[in-house]
Amino acid sequence: MLTHNVAAPSSLCPILSNDWHFHVSDQLIFPHNLNPNLFWRASRKIKGCRLKASFWESIRSGILKNNTTQIVEPPSTLEEEEEPLPDEFVLVEKSQPDGEIEQIIFSSGGDVDVYELQALCDKVGWPRRPLSKLAAALKNSYMVAALHSVKKLPGSGNEQKRLIGMARATSDHAFNATIWDVLVDPSYQGQGLGKAMVEKMIRTLLQRDIGNITLFADSQVVEFYRNLGFEPDPEGIKGMFWYPRY
Repeated sequence: MLTHNVAAPSSLCPILSNDWHFHVSDQLIFPHNLNPNLFWRASRKIKGCRLKASFWESIRSGILKNNTTQIVEPPSTLEEEEEPLPDEFVLVEKSQPDGEIEQIIFSSGGDVDVYELQALCDKVGWPRRPLSKLAAALKNSYMVAALHSVKKLPGSGNEQKRLIGMARATSDHAFNATIWDVLVDPSYQGQGLGKAMVEKMIRTLLQRDIGNITLFADSQVVEFYRNLGFEPDPEGIKGMFWYPRY
């Protein structure tokens, strides 16, 4: 398992290849052989005091070590929203010698076509899953982030839009969230787009006061998530899996 206990950064900046032109600079732009369970945990300040707690204490928020007293916090005066507000913006833009302009657009409104998603899963070599279950997973997710490539020739009025990246998160809407299905089209990998997408999701979850963020990762991408602040096996805690015995 991975965890990282750091102060939530005021600005998380993606690293993208040099030939892309940034349009957003002050915003965070951000299975099958599952190995470690990854955790990202942010320290935060409450009423001027830095929160210091072990991993389990953060999971069991509200219970003191002696298990006899429950912490009761006053109700929030802020109007609570049930789900994150949809977000969409141009992440980067690139011009081709023939005048074609390609934009990479980040969105979090959950507008992902299941057929496009299945095709993207095929490209990265993931096993196929029933379309009905893919649709249900998207519908029941707390947040769905997507990257679309939009190509257009100036003056043509036509554009080509296709899904090139996706990630989603489930949550209890209060304490914990788990990020699932992070994937980027192989022809767009290595440009910092996956990093940007995950970081944007982290920022959104932190803004919703969800500080315990976990994910599962294949062994070959553990280092990728380490660089995003995740740690394996926090305080020796191991992920536990139950499999049906046929």
